[in-house]
Amino acid sequence: MVSFNKVILIGNLTKDPEIRYTPSGTAVASFGLAVNHRYKQGDEMKDEVCFIDVVVFGKQAENSGQYLSKGQGVIVDGRLQQRRWETEDGQKRNKHEVVAQTIRFLPKRQDGGGSEGPSRGEMPGEEGMDEVPF
Repeated sequence: MVSFNKVILIGNLTKDPEIRYTPSGTAVASFGLAVNHRYKQGDEMKDEVCFIDVVVFGKQAENSGQYLSKGQGVIVDGRLQQRRWETEDGQKRNKHEVVAQTIRFLPKRQDGGGSEGPSRGEMPGEEGMDEVPF
């Protein structure tokens, strides 16, 4: 059977990345990502937010810890993973998270509402995003 597991997300960090190291010295960064979905319901625009946990390893983890902070935008390319464990009192738990293979940092916004990079309406390929033809 053929399988395919690919996730691409664009969102904002919900907290600063947490960095830790494996016993062998590999850096591991984890952070939360908020991904917004805007849709029209009747005459009203609605916003829906999905919160996703992301984990990244190696040099990208170190860079994430050094350069990313809460609120910053990123593009995450990776795969979905389910972790399962048992608590000390015997309860079974599980969690889905994205294991990032690449993380692209988006330009930081200035506090005055401006942007160092292009604004939302000026991002390449965003023309007509609210009116997708399919």
